[in-house]
Amino acid sequence: MSKPLVLHDDRLFPADPTTRAIAKRLYAHVRALPIISPHGHTDPSWFARNEAFSNPTELLLAPDHYLYRMLYSQGIALEDLGVPSLAGPSQADPRAAWRLFAANQHLFRGTPSSGWLAWVFSKVFGLEVQLDADTADHYYDTIDAALRTPEFRPRALFERYNIELIATTESPIDSLAHHEAIRDSDWSGRVISAYRPDAVIDPEHEQFQSALARFAEITGEDTHSWSGYLAAHRKRRADFAAVGTTSSDHGHPTARTADLAPAEAETLFARVVAGKAGAEDAELFRAQMLTEMARMSLDDGFVLQIHPGAFRNHNTTLFSSYGRDKGADIPSGTEYVRALQPLLGRYGNDPRLSIIVFTLDETSYSRELAPLAGHYPALKLGPAWWFHDSPEGLMRFREQTTETAGFYNTVGFNDDTRAFLSIPARHDTARRIDCAWLARLVAEHRLDEDAAAEVAVDLAYNLPKRAYKL
Repeated sequence: MSKPLVLHDDRLFPADPTTRAIAKRLYAHVRALPIISPHGHTDPSWFARNEAFSNPTELLLAPDHYLYRMLYSQGIALEDLGVPSLAGPSQADPRAAWRLFAANQHLFRGTPSSGWLAWVFSKVFGLEVQLDADTADHYYDTIDAALRTPEFRPRALFERYNIELIATTESPIDSLAHHEAIRDSDWSGRVISAYRPDAVIDPEHEQFQSALARFAEITGEDTHSWSGYLAAHRKRRADFAAVGTTSSDHGHPTARTADLAPAEAETLFARVVAGKAGAEDAELFRAQMLTEMARMSLDDGFVLQIHPGAFRNHNTTLFSSYGRDKGADIPSGTEYVRALQPLLGRYGNDPRLSIIVFTLDETSYSRELAPLAGHYPALKLGPAWWFHDSPEGLMRFREQTTETAGFYNTVGFNDDTRAFLSIPARHDTARRIDCAWLARLVAEHRLDEDAAAEVAVDLAYNLPKRAYKL
């Protein structure tokens, strides 16, 4: 017999009745606020074309590396889950892939994915029984039928869940045609991009040389000269600004920055484009480019996001067949105090610049990042990210950063997801955890409840708008 699917109204709130009651009162202030999603990886073509999603597997499983990395860890092939490879779209039958996913729901017990999925199944599709092998077809048919209706087109879902803004992420060599189509349409939804130049900044990126050539074609600049290369970035950033972009985003292996003299930077670039850069030169060039991007941000106003600390594509066999972003990126220890000093020494005291730093190394929260953000006017802390945007991870972030950085040197929450329908679920989780943390401060007489309510609203809505200049 199928088990009921139940979303408890008090989920994620403290078990203590007094503190839970405070959390519920605080949550009432934020539960209906519009969603600001200032950093993520949804596909802008969804909103430009507003076409129906093909099937449940394409919408919920194939794009979500949180889901298929867990299944892969248990020996289930990505091909069987509908995940596209470098050779092209998966040949798996979408229903068969969904049945495989459904039969392995027990793998997600205790993970944040379980909570996000339960929210989507219950709140979006009105399902009332748990997903398992016996209910797989019921789920597939219910979701598939819904996706064929106008109410489940991308723009309708955007509006239904009170999303005020979504930022996608594009490379300088990507077309902005979808963003231009959205901008020029009569739809009022706000979908902007973020400038993610890793392919033309990282000499160790597998596409670096071809990306440089394409960069030259798009901008009309000589991207093999230092001056032309920097001019190409400025031109492309202006193109991004024209479709609403307010931030750049940099997924470097480390947080290292550099502040080389112009002649030194030019000489380094010459080695890089000549293919003579070793690992140290590649790292130094990435470090220098963070400072160059900060310099450009003072001119165009872009927020500078630094997302370091992932050992990308750890599974080389999978990378060779499926490419990037297939669940094989692994967190690694990351140092910030010395790494950021050149950048902060140059620009950290300038309040016109906004630098948002993220981490996958939780040991750096209280030791490095909170003290840095609690001092430099230009530096803010990004929220618990990627592997840590879980209930416990979100709580650890608040516990370890608030005493030193406070709330107002953080930037609220961003979902950083490719899975569109998980966006409201993730934001609801973050709002509940923030209210739980604030309720504890109120219960311990460290914060009065009126102030806590103001903070809850700021974390959910005002801080991300302010930090990302939205």
